[in-house]
Amino acid sequence: MALANAATAAAVSFHPLLSRPSCVLRIGRRLPPLLLRATSSTSSAPDFNITFAEPAPSKKASSPATSAQPLVPWIVRGEDGKPRLSTSPPPEVLQAIALAEAEAKKAARKESLKGQKGAVAAATAAASSASVKAKERKAAPAGPPKFSKAARRFYNENIKETEPQRLAKVLAAAGVASRRTSEELIFQGKVTVNGSVCTSPQTKVDIAKDSIYVNGNRISKKLPPKLYFAVNKPKGYICSCGEESKSVVSLFSDYLKGWNKIQPGLPKPRLFTVGRLDVATTGLIIVTNDGEFAQKLAHPSSNVKKEYVVTIDGAVHKKHLIAISEGTKIDGVMCVPDLVEPLAETDTRKTRLKIVVHEGRNHEVRELVQNAGLKVYALKRVRVGRFRLPADLGIGKFVELKQADIKALEGNN
Repeated sequence: MALANAATAAAVSFHPLLSRPSCVLRIGRRLPPLLLRATSSTSSAPDFNITFAEPAPSKKASSPATSAQPLVPWIVRGEDGKPRLSTSPPPEVLQAIALAEAEAKKAARKESLKGQKGAVAAATAAASSASVKAKERKAAPAGPPKFSKAARRFYNENIKETEPQRLAKVLAAAGVASRRTSEELIFQGKVTVNGSVCTSPQTKVDIAKDSIYVNGNRISKKLPPKLYFAVNKPKGYICSCGEESKSVVSLFSDYLKGWNKIQPGLPKPRLFTVGRLDVATTGLIIVTNDGEFAQKLAHPSSNVKKEYVVTIDGAVHKKHLIAISEGTKIDGVMCVPDLVEPLAETDTRKTRLKIVVHEGRNHEVRELVQNAGLKVYALKRVRVGRFRLPADLGIGKFVELKQADIKALEGNN
């Protein structure tokens, strides 16, 4: 019996796994069948009694916040020349890491110093440039006075030296004739510049320095001021620059007769209408001597809106309004009105419509109305751009426009 107990003790000491239940390993795997048979055979002895301890409770995994950093094993060679495991890097690795960190700090310090030097250089260059510009501003000639718009306009037209311009344009601005008529005079050899006949309208001249004659008459060294008028055109007057007794320009006869008293020493302006209103149309028409302004305002590409009040002889129905709104072709161009709206009735036998257009084609409003099968009894223009015909401006009367009115002419609602 003693011999059997000794054998069992030796088996237990040889197999540490037997301190746990014989059927389960620590990693959860069952023992091999041979080992199970061996243990069962030894435990079947009647005098052998073994008790197994309860398994130790497994420790719960600690939280990431409290878990220690895992150790990185390093394989190093010891003094005896044999490799072994170590928890710290070899000395040469630590030295290489320290050198790399020192080089990175040195490079960062150089970049910082370089940036500071660049900022200082840029600030120095900006300061020197500002001082040079300040000196240039001091040395530069004084510009036009910064006063009111009227003062600047007077300065530009009467004091500021004008740049050389084309001869035909200078003659038109001087009031000799229209630009087209001035070109014809130049082609005919009736214009001399500094004693020589000039036949090229594109010749650049300076009216303040050059001596210019037309038909033996010397034109003034000064140009008339730019003028802008709003006229309430009467019925029966035409928009012509000729000397017809019933032209819109003829309404300024008394004004031009007293010109020398109003503007002594300045040549009379050559006035003309901006665009045209047919002889039967009344209302707002602009008169000026500024050719560029007139071209800009009258050209269809400017898209300046114009409002008309049309009086229709008879009733106007919805189908008529739709037909007018759809537009019509004029000179091969499709013209569509911006607005068609009936106005309050004042006469049961006649209907008034408000029509707004922007094309500015010849007889555009009359064509729109007649294309809808209606007959125009009267037509009056009441607005150009944002400028409306003054209610107190009598028929055949005119008023000089202010700077704000001129800007309103070029704008739209």
